Amino acid sequence: MVKLAIQFIILSFDLFLYYRLYLSCMYSLLQHIQRFVSLTEEEIQLLTPYFTAKQTEKKEYLFKEGQICPANYFVSKGCYRLYFVNEKGVENIVQFAIENWWIADYMSLEKQIPSPFSLQSLETGELLVLEKQVQEELLGKVSKLERYFRIIAQRANGAAQVRIKYISELSGEERYVQFAASFPEFVQRIPQYMLASYLGFTPEFLSKLRAKKR
Repeated sequence: MVKLAIQFIILSFDLFLYYRLYLSCMYSLLQHIQRFVSLTEEEIQLLTPYFTAKQTEKKEYLFKEGQICPANYFVSKGCYRLYFVNEKGVENIVQFAIENWWIADYMSLEKQIPSPFSLQSLETGELLVLEKQVQEELLGKVSKLERYFRIIAQRANGAAQVRIKYISELSGEERYVQFAASFPEFVQRIPQYMLASYLGFTPEFLSKLRAKKR
């Protein structure tokens, strides 16, 4: 009897922690959505059951290369990276995501095929998870989210295009200066070798650049 009571207390406490995590993440998401589209109370009530909250540890993987990306992830807290490893064993980072950013391998998610990327947490973090099997149902019930996700996708695509242009046209130093000015929070939070990978040069080159700026 005592054992059952203890298990009930532990379960109740776990549920309380999850509910607090869920509310915190959902508050961040709703604030973000309202920046682009206006939702009614009824629409908010409709969308909330489609998301689950997840807490991640530092270096935890959400999926690895060869696995199917299971969901679209909204970052409420933390920093994440999407990367692949080339034939020489070198990591190449294609995307970072911090608070109020979405991240996933969208080709793998949409087509349900194995991903060439891995998605990893760089810090302890908090996410909202929108799984593939419920996303279409959600968009059917709350049509305004179609516009929200379209805007987010357009902005992400635009940022990717600009990055390709910078890598093609700017020197390593110019790329670093541009990135540091646009995303100073990343420079403070991301390990030096990962930042170098994202910007397309070696950690040694980045170390010399930072020393030069001091």
